[in-house]
Amino acid sequence: MATPAFEEIAETFAFMEDWEDRYRHVIDLGKAMPALDDNFKVPALKVDGCASQVWLRPMISDGVFDFQGESDAMIVRGLIAVLHALYSGVPTAQVGAIDAPAELGRIGLNEHLSAQRSNGVRAMVERIRKVAAAA
Repeated sequence: MATPAFEEIAETFAFMEDWEDRYRHVIDLGKAMPALDDNFKVPALKVDGCASQVWLRPMISDGVFDFQGESDAMIVRGLIAVLHALYSGVPTAQVGAIDAPAELGRIGLNEHLSAQRSNGVRAMVERIRKVAAAA
């Protein structure tokens, strides 16, 4: 159950044969994201469990989940963009039903991330799911 934005990323990845190209694309996705205002880079929005500094600012409107995110590492900022494509615009009640590891596995990210990056992605997914469940 992926959003059209995530499907677009999956389709783009399908045409890229080299993982360096895919990493560059992930980084480009991160560069294209709007910056998170420094006022939101606070401990309450910081995601624990990430090697890099990561902040996620949830924004829920009319029962629909969205968020802004930021990281001090370009690849992680790109991973935030991938998660944004996966979860943005999804009704909060359906966020928990998204199998993020399976979706990320479809594009091969699971097997090409370091253990630290994988732990960080898991921590971000857990935060997203927790916020949506509480909404």
